[in-house]
Amino acid sequence: MIRTPLLTAALALATAPALADGHVSCPVKVGVLHSLSGTMAISETTLKDTIEMLVDQQNEAGGLLGCDVEAVVVDPASDWPLFAEKARELLTVEEVDVIFGSWTSVSRKSALPVLEELNGLMFYPVQYEGEESSKNVFYTGAAPNQQAIPAVDYFLEELGVERFALLGTDYVYPRTTNNILESYLKSKGIAEEDIFVNYTPFGHSDWATIVGDVVEMSEDGRQVGVISTINGDANIGFYKELAAAEISADDIPVVAFSVGEEELSGLDTTNLVGHLAAWNYFQSAESDANTAFIETWKARMGEDRVTNDPMEAHYIGFNMWVNAVTEAGTTDVDAVRDAMYGQEFPNLTGGTAVMLPNHHLAKPVLIGEITEDGQFDIISQTSEVEGDAWTDYLPDSAVLTSDWPGLGCGMYNTETETCVQIQSNY
Repeated sequence: MIRTPLLTAALALATAPALADGHVSCPVKVGVLHSLSGTMAISETTLKDTIEMLVDQQNEAGGLLGCDVEAVVVDPASDWPLFAEKARELLTVEEVDVIFGSWTSVSRKSALPVLEELNGLMFYPVQYEGEESSKNVFYTGAAPNQQAIPAVDYFLEELGVERFALLGTDYVYPRTTNNILESYLKSKGIAEEDIFVNYTPFGHSDWATIVGDVVEMSEDGRQVGVISTINGDANIGFYKELAAAEISADDIPVVAFSVGEEELSGLDTTNLVGHLAAWNYFQSAESDANTAFIETWKARMGEDRVTNDPMEAHYIGFNMWVNAVTEAGTTDVDAVRDAMYGQEFPNLTGGTAVMLPNHHLAKPVLIGEITEDGQFDIISQTSEVEGDAWTDYLPDSAVLTSDWPGLGCGMYNTETETCVQIQSNY
């Protein structure tokens, strides 16, 4: 059953007597765990704004279980250990009912032990490397099979790329994603010597040498493509160096996994036209739901503010959480988690997102070309693809599956038929 916000509000009022069971206290508190300062503020601030907008919309629709909804905002300041501290503050001091937050995988992994210790619930809205499935996190961004693998396929099949430069920021997400992609590329016949891998720190700004190395790869006449897992404001320097080197998308196409409309809004995109990004949503998607979402966002934030993929992930996750709370008649984490499985909600690209037993969504895969106005021309779109918590392209992961409602396990070994308790390789 697909539920609209108005139906959600009506159901919430109908279940208001559930307050008597002691599982709901007013206001219902929504924790917002996004960096508002530091290197990741360029990407995360807009997600804080998104949750505040969704909270206000929910209150305008009647609140939740007879209560107002309140956004409780903290700033972990792009400081990865601080995500754990702020998550603990939200759960123990502020006593929030749910958390929406994190961008980088290192920030999510910092908060994860706190979430599991205190049985908190977090919705994580950004594409990531997979290789994780916690009962305390719902992953509403893309897994590698919903972004990275389809992007590589596009390079191989549509652009004839023969040599690959895998450029990433030096942390868990790029390293794991590139391990998966290296294995996948080799399975497709790409030789190891035709795969260049490079990592740089957060905030890296001197890209001349690295861009020069990539250009050198193309000197034998073979088509080179860049797979970018560069995060945060380091993207500004990278794209400026590409422009300075007069590298066009026809020369060496770049497909980015962490660059969307928000990141491009601060750049002169004249020389970036034709470079690519792979996401599950672009602002340019044509649907009535997206038109309404954009109009609401711009009316609230200003005409110059753009929408992007992680915003849509929060939009889907927040509305699914509201519907699960409504069905459960409580904000109790265990009850809400049980009600989340199978939740459906219209996405902004014209389809329907579905929450799977592995805490990932079924989502479409979109590839877009950068246009002069900093938007994307959608050149490829699939139907909904089910997110895979454990990749098929790493031997240790290929035998694993995640099924929380069925097996009660996020890391089940199908060969030994045992549940591995450690949730991460890191």
